[in-house]
Amino acid sequence: MAPTKSKRRPAVRRAGESAYGLLLVGKQALMAAVALLVLTAGVFTSWDAAQHAMLTKGRERGTVTIERCDGDVCGGRFEPASGAPAGADAERRTVTVVEAAGRERGERLPVAVKPGTDEAVRTGLGGVLHAWIPFAGSLLLAALVVAGGLRMRRTAWGLGLAGAALLGGAFLTL
Repeated sequence: MAPTKSKRRPAVRRAGESAYGLLLVGKQALMAAVALLVLTAGVFTSWDAAQHAMLTKGRERGTVTIERCDGDVCGGRFEPASGAPAGADAERRTVTVVEAAGRERGERLPVAVKPGTDEAVRTGLGGVLHAWIPFAGSLLLAALVVAGGLRMRRTAWGLGLAGAALLGGAFLTL
């Protein structure tokens, strides 16, 4: 009385469910990898300037007085700090800094000079927050990936709020 076809169906259904489950796990792993890649790229991009803004010990430090701004770069006279180590570039008098760090002519900014270049990075709280702006953007983008791809809404809200707070802090301190 038992049909032979009914015994086959559950095996086919289990195989289909296993394949679907494998696709779901693969999608989750892919979305997690994309979110991690976005966050890693943000940290890597930010670290170039952040290391000079945060870790100023042993670097040439001082102040720059903004004299001119061309495009996205401002330049001015560099005055070394009294206790700063004098490097091989002690005779340097002019350095450049990103325009967002200082916009007005005559403005004095605390800076640290990147070794071997004429580029300066703003130090202090404003400089550190400004240096981490690319990471803040990656937090906001990763929040979208986490919410949409991983369906982890609370984690996404946390990432998004952290990114927004970092951007807001940079805006308020500069």
